[in-house]
Amino acid sequence: MEEWLKEPGLLGTHATIGADLSQIMATLFPALFVIGWLQARRHQGHRHHWLMLGGMLAMIAFFTSYYLFRQLGVLALEGREGFGGPEDLYQRLFVPLLTVHIVLVTLGLVLAVYMIVLGFRAQGLSAGRRILQDDALVASWPRMALHFGWIAAAVILLFVVRTISTEFSLQKLAVYLGLLVLIAFLFSFEVVIQRIWPSGARRHRVVGRVTVWIYVGLFVTGSFIYAMLYVFYPGTTG
Repeated sequence: MEEWLKEPGLLGTHATIGADLSQIMATLFPALFVIGWLQARRHQGHRHHWLMLGGMLAMIAFFTSYYLFRQLGVLALEGREGFGGPEDLYQRLFVPLLTVHIVLVTLGLVLAVYMIVLGFRAQGLSAGRRILQDDALVASWPRMALHFGWIAAAVILLFVVRTISTEFSLQKLAVYLGLLVLIAFLFSFEVVIQRIWPSGARRHRVVGRVTVWIYVGLFVTGSFIYAMLYVFYPGTTG
């Protein structure tokens, strides 16, 4: 699989198949979320629910593949040689743009997971239609801590099982610790934001609007990075 992903790409640029697949996915997911947001604004609850849920599952599958194969992405910066432009442009434009893109990817994943969970918690059925309920949706610190404890235990167990079946590495440990930090941030985010917008429906709409714009920014920055790496300034690995 890795060798196939390193072959010349599908879009006629200097990219590999892996980079082209990454760009295609980076276009598809924001498009899905924008469509889902428009469906929500038109009160198409069922369509919105299934499109967003399906898009989220597909995104998880993609990033799992990205992590496993290490080649599915423009974010897999191929060393300094991956960028063939001048050093000044690399330092002043490419690196800052890549940093912003990484931040947006992280925020996008966190908020997407949060929105799916919040959507399930805040939704209800009325006359066979999915709607958001305006009731207060507030969880206490002890309840949050209990849920976090169960999830953290599951993540730690998964890490132990994978370490026994393969081998221990600091890189693998860092990935799982990062996952725990991300989960802790999600729970802390919920505790803070539920005080600002106690209504689950209001919270879902506001955070959903922000999430859509993050994914639009993700598409824009990702497209610029792709163009710089594989169209305008291809490096020796392109």
